Amino acid sequence: MSANKLTLFMMFLGGCLFGCAQQLASAQSPPPTTKSPSTTAAKTPLSPFIRRIFEDRSGRLWFGTNGDGVGCYNGKIVEFFREKEGFPGEAVRAIVQDKHDAMWFGTDRGLIKYDGAQFTTYTTENGLAHNDIWSIIIDRDGLLWIGTFGGVSRFDGKTFTAFPLPAVEPNLDVGVTSQRMVTCIMQDKGGRMWFGTPGGAFVCDGKSSTNISEADGLCDNSVNDILEDRQGRIWFATHHNGICYRVGDKFTQITAKDGVNGTEAWDLYEDPAGNIWFPIENSGVYRYNGKTFTNFAEAQGLTTNAIQCTYQDRTGRFWLGGWQGLFRFDGDTIISVDKDGPWEVTKPR
Repeated sequence: MSANKLTLFMMFLGGCLFGCAQQLASAQSPPPTTKSPSTTAAKTPLSPFIRRIFEDRSGRLWFGTNGDGVGCYNGKIVEFFREKEGFPGEAVRAIVQDKHDAMWFGTDRGLIKYDGAQFTTYTTENGLAHNDIWSIIIDRDGLLWIGTFGGVSRFDGKTFTAFPLPAVEPNLDVGVTSQRMVTCIMQDKGGRMWFGTPGGAFVCDGKSSTNISEADGLCDNSVNDILEDRQGRIWFATHHNGICYRVGDKFTQITAKDGVNGTEAWDLYEDPAGNIWFPIENSGVYRYNGKTFTNFAEAQGLTTNAIQCTYQDRTGRFWLGGWQGLFRFDGDTIISVDKDGPWEVTKPR
């Protein structure tokens, strides 16, 4: 699959700078709520495109799709929530769970909350910066940070706080026309907020904001994802120049000399063992164990090399999502999973 096809899903980046001056945008009307049915059976295949995977505290697996809403595997069956079930979003790009166990979904049609019984949708009418959402995190204080096509909003459960953003040159190479789009947000161990944009990364310590770009050693200004690993290294997945990481002010780029091919990186994930995983367009997914990079692609069972997300659940099952749906990695082989499974690892007798 070409990069042009992926850009149809607008994995683009915009500019963000979290200034100290804050502009409050209070909700003007209560968000709509809709009751959801207890179950809606999914159809095979699970979904043509899985772009986000998340496990909640009860062990349910949630799958954000591009066009099929959100799916949920509860250990027995798969349920899908779409517009007819009260879930208005089609493209689900971010999934988090708050301290009250409510689920939050960032979609192309606003911020959606699920309390286990009903969906509540928040949009620009309630103060959200833009309805097209690309990232959500919950910070150490329990506040939601939402990266959108029109900048960043912070939400305390009642009020959205919008931050004035600097205009950044649109990245027409990947189809970005917005000057304010933000698709990745990360809070590091020191409490600083990081934002990925087509103008590089922005980091804010609560007092001032700093732009980090190619001029500082960043491998590419079009940042798709940011991760801090357990060693404190800051990793960047970029659109045009692959993966790099930062220690202090020094950048190290991962190249073909390290055994990594391709330039279009979409996602970063650190598993419980400390391995760093990242998919690269047309190259499957890579795992870094601190010393070497291992590639998993069609030879290991993938039916596509266009993977966009990786996730390991509490039982140790490792999941890959992307074009052609969902895959489970058992350590040696990769198995395609549809609504009927296989969900569990089959142990030899």
